[in-house]
Formats: sequence, structure tokens, C-alpha cells
Amino acid sequence: MCSDMNTFDSRLSRWAVAMAALLCFAAPAAAQYKPRTLNDPATGENYHIEAGADLWFPTADMVVSSEQLGIAGSQIDFKKTLGLTDQHFPALQIQLRPARSHKFRLNYIPATYTQTTTLNQDIVFNGIRYRLGLPVNSTLDWKTYELTYEYDFVVKNWGFVGFDLMAKYTDVQVALASPLASEFAHARGPIPAIGGIARYYVVPNISITGEFSGFKIPDSIDSRYNAHYVDVDVYGTLNFTNNIGVKGGYRSRDVGYLIKSDSGQFTMKGIYVGAVLRY
Repeated sequence: MCSDMNTFDSRLSRWAVAMAALLCFAAPAAAQYKPRTLNDPATGENYHIEAGADLWFPTADMVVSSEQLGIAGSQIDFKKTLGLTDQHFPALQIQLRPARSHKFRLNYIPATYTQTTTLNQDIVFNGIRYRLGLPVNSTLDWKTYELTYEYDFVVKNWGFVGFDLMAKYTDVQVALASPLASEFAHARGPIPAIGGIARYYVVPNISITGEFSGFKIPDSIDSRYNAHYVDVDVYGTLNFTNNIGVKGGYRSRDVGYLIKSDSGQFTMKGIYVGAVLRY
């Protein structure tokens, strides 16, 4: 009986020492822990300047028609008729944030497709007929510039919700060259757009962002002129610190126009990966 009591007392003493040691270690840890305050933004939301660079892997669907000298142009599908293949392109962004709810963004996406094929049908481009079996070199150069003002009317530690006012400048040039003729068509101009944006932090350093913008000139205004622009961007960001992060997402861009007898329909959509730096 005495032996059992000694064993019990010995075990109790060891447990007491262990608990005392655990409390000694836990006290400094508890003193160091500070819960997030209500005005403490998530990782990656404390900055005034942000620069980003993406690599975009879009699939392309592009059709153009160009009239000249009263000769109607063919509807030329760049993939089916001219042998266009999907490529990857850079996308660059810079953002200024003078206040937490106000942002100014500048985006630039250059896309150039160059291909050579032998025509499988007759086509008419800029008043010139390119015959079946003729070798043709073609280039499609599409540059997009975007200047955006964003106002976030909801700003919380979990993210934000806002609206965008945009001026998009699109510059598209299409060129065809064969041993017999060389022609090009050029369309460019500013396009106003409005949109919305929302971001949600799944955890304090991982966010999901969705952005939509668009503009349309309806046929009812003038049947000879119409245009539309729709841009959708959904992406996730992993922020290692307030200054450095990586992201990946899906972007879709759809532009169409009709100017008298000239028309174009350009769609690019696909995934992208990128990185962001902040200061």
C-alpha cells in the first residue's frame, strides 16, 4: 500500500512539473499573440503603388471584313482561312492608390499573330481578290490600353466591392501579303466602359478577385455603326508579404465593331499566371 502511494505521489509530482513548465512556455506565447484589429487590412492591401506582369495563354477567335472601292469584303476567319494558331502574350499593369477607396490603373496588352498559309478558298480583302491556292502571309496586330478609375464603396478587412470607369483604347491592324498584292486594314479608337470589381480574402493572404466591364453601341442608333466591348477577369492572388505576391486566373476579352461596310470580331479567352510588386 505504501509502495502504491509512493508511486502515485511520484507520478503526481511529474505531472505538476510538466504542467508548470507548459505554463511557463505558454505565458510568453500568449503575451506575444495579438488578434487582428478592426482596421488592420489583409496582407497585400497596404500599399500606394502596385505593378504587375502576367503571361496570358488565350484561345483566339477572330473574323474581319474590309471593303474598298465599293467592293464588299469577305468574312475572313483567321483560323480557318489564314491558319492562325494560338499564342501567349504579356499583360502589364500599374496601379496608383492615393487613398484606400480610390485607385487609378493603367493596363497594356499587346497581341500579335503572324502566319503563312495556302488559301483553301477565294477571299476578297480591301477590294483585292486572293485566289484559291495562293500563298498568303498575314498579320493581326491587336494592342489594348486601359485607363481606369476605381472607387471601392465597400472596404473591409475581408476585401472590397467597387465600380470602375474606364477609357479603353483599341488598336487593330490586319495585313495580307501575297506574291500578287499586299493590303492592310486599320481600326483604332477610344471606347468608354463601366464595370464592377469585388475581392474576397479566403484567408488573410489569399484573395479571389472578379472584375467585369463592358460597353455597347446598339444598332438602333445607326445601322451602319455599332460596337461592343466585354471584358471579364477572375483570378486568385497569394501574397507572401505586403510587397510581393503571385496570381493566376482566367481572362476573357470580346471586341466587335461595324463601320459602314468594314467589320471585325475579336475574342480572346484563357488562363494566365503572373506576379505583383507593391510599395
